[in-house]
Amino acid sequence: MLPKRTLVVLISISLVAGCTVGPDYQPPKISLSERFWGQDAIEQRSGSSTADLIDWWASFGDPQLTRFVTLALQQNLDLAQAAARIAQARAGLSSANAALLPSGSINGQAARAYQSVETPLGQVLDSAPVFDRYGNSYEANLGATWELDVFGGLRSDREAALAEYQASQAGIAATRLAVAAQTADIYISIRGLQTRIGVAQQQVKTQQDLLTTIELLQSQGLAADLQVHQARGALAQVRASVPVLESGLDAAMNALDVLLGSQPGTYRTELAEVEAIPVTPRINTGVTPGDLLRRRPDLIVAERRLAASNARIGTAVAEYYPKFSLSGLIGSATSVSGGNLFSSSASQMSGVLGLRWRLFDFGRINAQIDLAKGQEAEQLAAYRLAVLRATEDVENAFSALIKREIQANVLEQGVDSLSRARQASFEAYRQGVVSLIEVLQADDNLLRAADARAQAKAESARAGVAAFKALGGGWNVPSSLAAN
Repeated sequence: MLPKRTLVVLISISLVAGCTVGPDYQPPKISLSERFWGQDAIEQRSGSSTADLIDWWASFGDPQLTRFVTLALQQNLDLAQAAARIAQARAGLSSANAALLPSGSINGQAARAYQSVETPLGQVLDSAPVFDRYGNSYEANLGATWELDVFGGLRSDREAALAEYQASQAGIAATRLAVAAQTADIYISIRGLQTRIGVAQQQVKTQQDLLTTIELLQSQGLAADLQVHQARGALAQVRASVPVLESGLDAAMNALDVLLGSQPGTYRTELAEVEAIPVTPRINTGVTPGDLLRRRPDLIVAERRLAASNARIGTAVAEYYPKFSLSGLIGSATSVSGGNLFSSSASQMSGVLGLRWRLFDFGRINAQIDLAKGQEAEQLAAYRLAVLRATEDVENAFSALIKREIQANVLEQGVDSLSRARQASFEAYRQGVVSLIEVLQADDNLLRAADARAQAKAESARAGVAAFKALGGGWNVPSSLAAN
């Protein structure tokens, strides 16, 4: 058994030792501007309401959009995978915590042996006055082992496991944000495609009416065959654009169904009725580039992985130093009968102070430390790059939102003017003032402008979704992560 003084000293060292080797972790300092470049333009946008970042999709004022995002957050299979990854990280943290505590085990056995007199050992034993070829043995022990974390290697392991667990927590939030944004983006694309199909179908009707009028004039000898063929060709060209748009709409609806964790076609009936393209609400411009470090879960993931890599340096450095362990055993053993197993005459006990020191292995330890430092440098560069790309996402989304809204407003005026121009050209054609070519050109210009307007409206709404995602909208940051 260990002397009591030695035992007390070792336990005291393990409990109060503060000499955790390795570098102390400090979150990196990132220099960012106080405002986004496009923030002034965003603040000048008009709108009746300002979106709440936590559930920004509800501020679009589209009940179906809100419903589909809610369903996606409940049913999406990517989220199910992310939740499973959190369980794995939690298990790793539990294992690291358990390594700091003593481990114990109970084992016992009962054995019966037979020794033949034909064997060399049996022949020797057979010469004894009393030789029993059958033997019984019984043993029961309670053992415990505790590695004394004097130099903090196990604590560094725990810090790394905790950082990885926090990264997995932020990771599932990043997945939730991505799923919500992707759902809204696909929904808006569906409404945009439906609007474009409506424009094309209206143009088909217009061209069909024009062809009917020309065929009537031809029957009266007032229009040439060339004009009839020209009108038919223009009608066929417009009709040909509809299947392409419908194919894109089918693909978008299928993608939305899969995003909702359902078989393609599940929600198509609900989307069959055409609705207006949602309009992006006002965006809360109180979020600064510095706030992204606390709001964007992907940046929290990168920072926590950096913290984990820093802790692993401490784990590697701790291999320079000796490792101490305490182990003990209390039990009983007898080879007479099981009835004597727990008697004082059959008792056994032991205490062991263990030492392990890699004295002649410093070359490998140096390599492990260099590897850990290299991984930390990689994670630091990844974190800095993630911050830059996050601000790039915001700036790009702000720019796209503003420019697309300007484009949509200009095209709105253009469609109105082109509609009047088309009507005027048709009346002039009926009066013989202009040729049919001018009418067909007016139709083509109107179709292109109306289609471009629908695309601009859809793209501006999608840019709004991208802006909310880039700002880290879609979740309430927990204090355990926001403090890092």
